[in-house]
Order: sequence, then C-alpha cells, then structure tokens
Amino acid sequence: MKHHHAFKGKVAYVCKRYPRFSETFVVNEILAHEAAGLELEVFALRTVEETHFQDQISKVRAPVTHIPTKLKQPQDFWKLIRQAEANFPQSARALIAMEHADANDVAQGIILALACKERGIIHLHAHFGTAAATVARIAGAVAGIAYSFTAHAKDIYHDYASPIRMDLKLRDASTVVTVSDYNLDHLCATYGAANVRRVYNGIDLRRFAYAPPKQHATGILAVGRLVEKKGFHILLEAISLMRQQGEAPHCTIIGAGDEEANLRAQIEASNLGDAVTLTGPMPQPEVITAMQNAAVIACPCIVGRDGNRDGLPTVLLEAMALGTPCVATTVTGIPELVQHEETGLCVGEGDPVALAAALSRLINDQTLRAKVSKKARALIEMEFDVVRSAAALRNIFDKAASKQAQIKGVA
Repeated sequence: MKHHHAFKGKVAYVCKRYPRFSETFVVNEILAHEAAGLELEVFALRTVEETHFQDQISKVRAPVTHIPTKLKQPQDFWKLIRQAEANFPQSARALIAMEHADANDVAQGIILALACKERGIIHLHAHFGTAAATVARIAGAVAGIAYSFTAHAKDIYHDYASPIRMDLKLRDASTVVTVSDYNLDHLCATYGAANVRRVYNGIDLRRFAYAPPKQHATGILAVGRLVEKKGFHILLEAISLMRQQGEAPHCTIIGAGDEEANLRAQIEASNLGDAVTLTGPMPQPEVITAMQNAAVIACPCIVGRDGNRDGLPTVLLEAMALGTPCVATTVTGIPELVQHEETGLCVGEGDPVALAAALSRLINDQTLRAKVSKKARALIEMEFDVVRSAAALRNIFDKAASKQAQIKGVA
C-alpha cells in the first residue's frame, strides 16, 4: 500500500454564511485541518447577520472571501460566462446542464470556479446541502474539480418551499458526508446513493477537560438556539411537573432565537419565574463553565412541524466530554451518542412526563451519574475527537482530488 501523504493542494470550504455563532462545528473542523497542515480558503455566499462571534474564530488562518449575492447588472452575467469560457473549455457544456439552477447561484458558482483556478484550489467542500452545495456543485462542474458536502439535518429533512435538488447534488458529488448513521440510512434509502459516508462531527478535546460529575449540584442546564426543534417548551413543562411533585428544580437556558417570546410567556403562565432563567447567548468559555457546574444537561430535541430536526447537537458532545450527565431524546442520531442508561438517559420526544422523571433520576442517583459520566467521556474520546474526524475528511478530499486528476490525465 502506498504511503498516504498529506493533501497536495488547497481545499475551499463553501458556507452559506461564515462565521455563524451556532455553527461551531465548521470552525472546529477548519482548525483541526489547519493544525494538520491543510491549506484552506473559506467562501461565504451571504452576508453575516450576527453580532456575536465564538472566540475560536480568531484562530482560523484561512482567508475568507465573500462572493457577491447578486450581480449589479444583467450584462455582468454574460461577462462571467465569457470569463468561464476563456478559462475552462468545458464550461459551456457544464452550464447548459445546470439549466434548472437559479441565475444568481450560477453567477456565484462561476465566481467561485474562477477563484479556484486563480488560487490553486483543487477540491471544494460545502457545509449543508442547501445553497452552499448548490454553488459548489456549479463551481465544480465549471472548473472541472470535484466537490463534496456535509449534510447535517435541516438540509436533509426540512420541507423546503422550492426543491433543493438533493438528488442531483448526491449524484454529482464525489462524496457526501453526513453526521450520523441515522442520516446515512435515510439518504441511502431515499436516494439509493452509494457515495454517502458517516463522519461524526468532532470536538477539540483539549478544550473540554473531563471532571467527574459534581456531587451536590442540582441545576438543570439547556444550551441552544431558541427554536422549535430544540424542544425547550417541553423542558418547561417538565420543570412545571417536577415542581408539582414537590421538587425545587432550577433550570437555565442559554441561547437566543425566534421562540424567546413564546418561552417567556410560557414561563409566566406556568409561574416558573423563580425556577427558570433565560440568559440569552453567551461566549463559549462561559457556556463551558455553566456546563461544568450543572447537575444535568437537558437536550429535549423534537422534530419540528416543518420536518426540521437536529443532527447531533454539539452541546451534547461538549457536555459529555466535560463529564456532565445528559438527558436527551430519541430523535435522529442522538441515541448513537446518548445511549440509554449507558452514556446518558434518552426519552421519547415531546414527552414532558418522561423528561421530568429522567431529569429527577439523573440529579438524585449518584451511582448512575458517575457511571454515565465516565462512559460518555470514553465514547467521545473514541468516536467524536475532531482530530480523527478531520483526518477522515481529508482522506475523502484526497481520494476525490486524485481521482479527478486521473480523469483529467494529469496524474
């Protein structure tokens, strides 16, 4: 077997928006690649609307290019087509094959293709199978380079108003990466795709030092965007039930989102003002401290009304690495991570009675707390270390680029 050498060339990461406060996994991945010596560039397709950034962002060395979302003049489109034609002899054929695509996506794809040629980029990787994969697919076809993408959750299950053509993206990608076996089974069953690989999102274990669970902690903590699929309204019902049973739970929810007003109204209607605190978003070092001090992390995800659901919430990976016991639901890939009574407790989605019972049990049973904490950390070290995940991705990029080079006859 020939010795596997480091990737020879640059990889472009294509994101709809970068950086996004909630998408820590993209930054984790980029930092792990850079630590291994991979040269990367990041391309963003929309403007960033956020005001808070994770502290890790500043460590990324990769340059970030924002591709304009819309061309100023129609004639700019023809100028791009001429540039594509001048640089890539097969581009006209490639573009005709994209007749179903939106003109703005085509323009962004051509701009990205030209940047790849100019900067020596030999592989494209998009995060999410929506806009980023759309543009990477067009750019790859125009530039004659392979693209891969990571399908997370919303892009797989959400019922989009206009079709995102996941079938075509799967067909044309060198590899589609997804973050759980649950997703892998779904994509293979739905599209009959043979090029899907499961690579778990990893975290940087050096930033999450393990400590056994705190003996006398009682606080319940939830972290995530305040959106329907996180199931925080179910958590509030569970807290209410715990109080009716004579317990005195205190729950902190860290995050911001569209459901905030509804959650505040629910807290008021259920008289939970002294039992629940909504803190808004917090920087990651403060979230880590809150996780270390909590008795239990609640992650009561549900499938939203529009089919939207979580893949594998990063907060679970982080909490389990730190040693804080977790209660979660049996949605999507979560039971691959929170294995019931082994690495945490897993209850059915949308069931406040079961959630309340599990929270109560995990706060009060010291033996169970110690057991799940230890087993959770062991699982994270074995399956969810970003060093390992990123290496698996580089292997995928490498194979695709080598194969593409052979097709072009330059290998």
